[in-house]
Amino acid sequence: MRKTSLRDALQQGIYKIINPFVRFMISVGFTPNAVTITGFLLNIGVAVIFILGGEQGNRGDLSYVGWAGFLILFAGLFDMLDGQVARLGKMSSSYGALFDSVIDRYSELIMFLGICYYLIAHHYFLSSLLAFVAMIGSMMVSYTRARAEGLGVECKGGLMQRPERVVLIGLSSMLCGLLATWIGGDYKVILPGTNLQVFETMSVFTFPLAVLAVLTNITALNRLLDARKALEQKEALKGQ
Repeated sequence: MRKTSLRDALQQGIYKIINPFVRFMISVGFTPNAVTITGFLLNIGVAVIFILGGEQGNRGDLSYVGWAGFLILFAGLFDMLDGQVARLGKMSSSYGALFDSVIDRYSELIMFLGICYYLIAHHYFLSSLLAFVAMIGSMMVSYTRARAEGLGVECKGGLMQRPERVVLIGLSSMLCGLLATWIGGDYKVILPGTNLQVFETMSVFTFPLAVLAVLTNITALNRLLDARKALEQKEALKGQ
């Protein structure tokens, strides 16, 4: 309960900061759907950067990863803006909520496409597999909520909702690129007396992907169990 309250407090704090910009967007004619599409196009840009990094960069050049991280966070801002534009501009609609959810799924899948392409291109095969598992978990977090709500029960919460996923991937990607400018993209830590590599610069990006792969699927499973309890209670009440 404490975590949910903290999350809500942080969200409201961010809204207070961005609301003047939201009002400006409304004044110049931005609609919620236009904001959603802008975020989608930015995520296509993220995928393009990762793909270009896979094609043109080398394994030690992590600048593409850093710039992609910056754009992920910028695109993530639009995920918050579209809802606020709808609320403050009194433009909320059922179709708008559906449109936002669908486009957000496309945005996330396209982002993961770029990440997987980059990792495979530079022979980070295990990390590419973890990124794919993280993508599955991310989609199942959203799908479990949507399916449960379609059956009439609320199914929110969990450690890895979309804002948390965007922040984790964006920050780790950006920090990876920044760290590479200080210590080099080829920096490695080898366990003394062995050939076992325990760290490299790219780990700043790939380790959070591994965490994401685990926590997204845990979140999806927890939501499934919560939905089961809620549905059983709902059916029990019907039987009374």
